[in-house]
Amino acid sequence: MVFEEKALRVIVAAAALVLVGRLIVPVTAAGWRDPIPGPVPALVVDVIDGDTVLVRARIWLGQEVETHVRLDGVDTPELRGKCQTARRLAREARAFVQARVGGRQVILRDIQYGKYAGRVVARIQTPDGDDLADALIAAGLGHAYDGTARAPWCVGAN
Repeated sequence: MVFEEKALRVIVAAAALVLVGRLIVPVTAAGWRDPIPGPVPALVVDVIDGDTVLVRARIWLGQEVETHVRLDGVDTPELRGKCQTARRLAREARAFVQARVGGRQVILRDIQYGKYAGRVVARIQTPDGDDLADALIAAGLGHAYDGTARAPWCVGAN
């Protein structure tokens, strides 16, 4: 019985680490980058900026992990942007995300390993069923982003 409990804990811990992008054992290069389609329910614990949130996701019975999630499909201005317009839009984007999902349950979809350790990239479905990236773009607070070159925020701005 003790062995089975330990084995279950190891499996749960490994699943948690894979979810946040850290691996215990090597997996084929293609396999560990395969997206997790979801849905994965999560609580938004903190809004970092317009395109990054901290979530607590339930990955197993009685098992939760906290990880930073970058919104897939959108780029919002940086809070420390190069011009006043970018910084203002960044604050508006963060407030928009806070109002929509801050402290609320969301659904993570198409979860994949991010470029930076400890962060994942995912689509986030709001409690109202909207795609958060699409909502930011529709509100003029985000540019569509496919992971390549980002559109500038300070063109002709001060």
